[in-house]
Amino acid sequence: MDPVHAWLLEGDPAIRWQAMRDLLDAPEVEWQTERAKLQSKGNGKRYLDLQDKEGTWAGGIYTPKWTSTTYTLLHLREMGFSDDCPAARRGAERILDQLQRSRELGMCTCVVGMWLALTVRFGLRDEVQDRMIVRILEHQFEDGGWNCRWPRIAKTHHSSFHTTLNVLDGVRECLENGIGPSDDLRKAEARAVELLLQHGLFRSDRTGNVINAKFKEPHFPPRWHYDFLRALEFMRTLPAIKDRRLAESFELLESQRREDGRWPAAKGYGGVVFFPVEDGRQGSRWNTLRALRCLRARAA
Repeated sequence: MDPVHAWLLEGDPAIRWQAMRDLLDAPEVEWQTERAKLQSKGNGKRYLDLQDKEGTWAGGIYTPKWTSTTYTLLHLREMGFSDDCPAARRGAERILDQLQRSRELGMCTCVVGMWLALTVRFGLRDEVQDRMIVRILEHQFEDGGWNCRWPRIAKTHHSSFHTTLNVLDGVRECLENGIGPSDDLRKAEARAVELLLQHGLFRSDRTGNVINAKFKEPHFPPRWHYDFLRALEFMRTLPAIKDRRLAESFELLESQRREDGRWPAAKGYGGVVFFPVEDGRQGSRWNTLRALRCLRARAA
């Protein structure tokens, strides 16, 4: 076996089951068996054990960062948890409770995308999700994306990559679970993906300069932030992964690979965490898994 693949299989169940599915083409019964361990072993169990009796994490829905219910569930989603996990579903129900108490979807568009993705992923169905979808579809910018500054700053007309990718996660969950007007959601997704492609994932379409140096650095967990590997991860199951405009991003990804075939430890964002998701001393299994499956999708 390839030594990098073997190293990935020595990691947390969340890494192992995804490596088995996405890199090794293991039979579904095998990777599903490994996936089932998320609730009883490793970091997945550690997160579930930290849920409080109210069904939240750290006593809050969106704050504190990065230990609140929202950010814990975002990572559980990345690990591969689904609606067969009662604890995750209960946490998503607390998000839905808050949405149902609010007459208006006054939170920023980033949060709308996150909460739509989480409530759909963990098996909930409510009319408030329909309102979230309407808001997303009605407030897509002319350039194809979204910006959390709207409507707080009236003159905002250019999309934010951060917001756009968070909304795309919500759109993708709806499409995969048959929720909402599929044709409209697919068109919205295609427009937003085209926006990212027009920028080569990290360059200004006006000057050609790098928009933000952090866009070129893989981070994990990404929290609400955008970076080029997170964008590639979103696109890897879409035809866009083969778009010629991604050439520079894949060159950048290859340049970050170490001599041992692994990618460096994921950069993080400041803030309190329950525990580190990996120590990174031997490289980042999360970045390596994500990079390898994007490269594989590109070459397929």
